[in-house]
Order: sequence, then C-alpha cells, then structure tokens
Amino acid sequence: MGFLSKLFGKSNKEEHKTGGMEDYMTLVRVYLQAAIAENAGITNLAMLPDLRMFKTTLHVPTLNNKLGVGEKKHCKKMLKDLYNTEDDFFKEVDQSIRKNCRKIQDVQTYLIQFQNFTQDLMMLMGNLMKFKLRMPSFMKKAIYGMTEKTVADIFHKNDFKDMGVMKTVVAIRNYDKRLGFSEKWITDFVFQVVMLAKKEPRPADDDNLKNNSK
Repeated sequence: MGFLSKLFGKSNKEEHKTGGMEDYMTLVRVYLQAAIAENAGITNLAMLPDLRMFKTTLHVPTLNNKLGVGEKKHCKKMLKDLYNTEDDFFKEVDQSIRKNCRKIQDVQTYLIQFQNFTQDLMMLMGNLMKFKLRMPSFMKKAIYGMTEKTVADIFHKNDFKDMGVMKTVVAIRNYDKRLGFSEKWITDFVFQVVMLAKKEPRPADDDNLKNNSK
C-alpha cells in the first residue's frame, strides 16, 4: 500500500501509519469531492484539491467524460477494502450532496460546512467521552455503544451545564440540519475515527521505541 503514502504526500522519513486515521479522513474528503464533481458537473479540478491529488497520483481515468464518476468508484473501493466501510455510509453522503450541491456556487459553502461539522463533532465527542476512550480496542462493542449514546445526547439532550459544550451542540445540530446525516451515520463515522486513533502510536511510545533500538 505504498501508493497511499505517495498519495498523501508522506515521505518514508515521516511517521505515518498507512491506512490509519489520516488516510481515512483524506479518503472521505476525496469521496465527498468526487460526489460533488459528479453531481454539480464540475470540470475544474482546482476547485477540489483532494480529488485532484487522488486522480493525478493514482492516474484514475475519467469515465463517461464526466469528472467524479470513476474517481468516486475508485475511492469507494479503497474505503471498503481498507476500512470495511458500509454502503449506507456512501448513500448518505450522496444524498447530502444531491440536497445541498445542486450548482457550482454551492460547493465551497458545502465543503466548509462539512469540515466545520466534522471538526466540531470530533472535538465535542472527545470532550464528552473523555476517559471512556481509553478503553482497550478489543472492547469494540462497548466503545460503539458509548459512542452511540454520546451522539444521541448531542442531538437530544438539552441540559448540558457547560455553556461552551451547549454552544458546540447547537452548532452541530444546525450543521446537520443542512447536511442531513443520520445519527447512525455520525456514530459509525466517529467510531471509525476513534478506533483508528487508538492504533496510532503515541509520542511517548515513539520515544521508547527509538531508545530501545539504540
């Protein structure tokens, strides 16, 4: 899978876990941008930087003279192969884009909304789950259940005592009204990121490995 490191601009000297959290997030953005290109009829790759890098690095051909069709198919296969991403994940992304990206003028607004939504979501989930995220990776079912409950709280609980938390909750709800993702989609997305993050080496672990190798 060396092409992934090349795709994401990582040199061999950099600490980078191929197929890890960073690669997952990049592939999600690629799929998003490919679906936008297909739906909005975009021909200018400069508008979609992650898609441009993906297409040019992996030499993905343009299908049916329409940007986004072949790229989306290729990216979907990679997400399925690397992360076992389910079909419903892609269906909800496609539905969200059909609803919000009907013309080229909608694209930048949508990309910014999606970025802000996912950033606020992951920050808040980390804040609300805290020590629960330290559970060992083999307890997948328990971690998923806690993730599911926390997502439900974000959308239905209105008595958060911390005003900063409540402000972020309101922002996430407003973003999702426009984006249209289900709680199941959000739970699966967060759970995937959490599980991948747990596999990433910690700085302390890296230092220990280097010291032991001397």
